[in-house]
Amino acid sequence: MSEEYKIEIVNPEKSFLQREDVIEVVIPAFEGEMGILKDHIPLISFLKPGIVKVNLKSGEENYYVEDGIVEFKDNNLSILTSSIFSLSDLDKSKIDQLLQEAEKDSNQEKIDDQKRYLIDQKINVLKSLSLN
Repeated sequence: MSEEYKIEIVNPEKSFLQREDVIEVVIPAFEGEMGILKDHIPLISFLKPGIVKVNLKSGEENYYVEDGIVEFKDNNLSILTSSIFSLSDLDKSKIDQLLQEAEKDSNQEKIDDQKRYLIDQKINVLKSLSLN
């Protein structure tokens, strides 16, 4: 019996990733990091800034996301996000640029708690990426 399922990640420009050999995906959901295996119960969740880890038969691929919606149903995982980068393509200058933008957003005076939480999450993830 196969332990694989399908994933599709879509951003505004295109269908970013489509695979049918996914073994597990770990997502940075608002509820915490969530691992999704084949036959997981159906779910819909929001993504917070973090790393999406896609475990395939051929290895692991990691992606940085800033936001999004995740749906898992009938062994199909869909991720809709406005911003996604493959960690293998994300260089230090891009990380520094994203970090500067997040720190600028953090310094705004009129910012609600939810937005501050998301910006702080983004800053923490980007700082951890810049250390690697």
